[in-house]
Amino acid sequence: MLTNNQPKAIMIVIGNEVLSGRTKDRNIGWVAEKLNSIGINLIEARIIRDNQDVIISTIQELSKKVDYIFTSGGIGPTHDDITTVAIAKAFSIQVKKNKEALRRLEEHYKGTGIELNSARLKMADIPLGAKLIDNPVSAAPGFNVKNVYVMAGVPKIMQAMLDGVIKTIENGSKTISISIGCNIGEGNIAKGLEQIETLQKNIEIGCYPWFRAGLAGTNVVIRSMDKQ
Repeated sequence: MLTNNQPKAIMIVIGNEVLSGRTKDRNIGWVAEKLNSIGINLIEARIIRDNQDVIISTIQELSKKVDYIFTSGGIGPTHDDITTVAIAKAFSIQVKKNKEALRRLEEHYKGTGIELNSARLKMADIPLGAKLIDNPVSAAPGFNVKNVYVMAGVPKIMQAMLDGVIKTIENGSKTISISIGCNIGEGNIAKGLEQIETLQKNIEIGCYPWFRAGLAGTNVVIRSMDKQ
């Protein structure tokens, strides 16, 4: 009910290490807050495996549903970094060495004593026609194909990339929210809040129970694009 003046987005986290629990995702919450602050409504977040068929089918399914898809993970130099090839196949695009991406990598590694070997050169492979996404942290760029924005999985890098992306995309009306805390159980106020939300079509109400020091209560969060 809050999306009339807001572009819709979906976040896709790509990585077996996240699904195994070895790596804890720190991108979804950050992205949700960032998008909310500029009036873009994150309607779904999905975590998927490093599997080409899974990535392809997920992108083909979800990119048709929303204005923006943001992905994190799988664009590094190792054998299991397959996101770039999978995204290209999802849109039937070839992957080629990108001259500008290569220039950025060469500049980044120059004088470091670190070899720009074949594995690292893989990070200059970009789908044809894609726009590069700047990486101010480690140089290797992400890319944008159609409405899909492909970024690194490392939180510091991904967040720096998204900071640049949001300067180039359409924003929407910002959602305003207030939180009201009370020492009443959510079951006692549920019916009344449901009636209010039914009558007031421009608001969204969420209930979040709390328990502390032997007491119980509810935080009621009210969200709307209409301040009044």
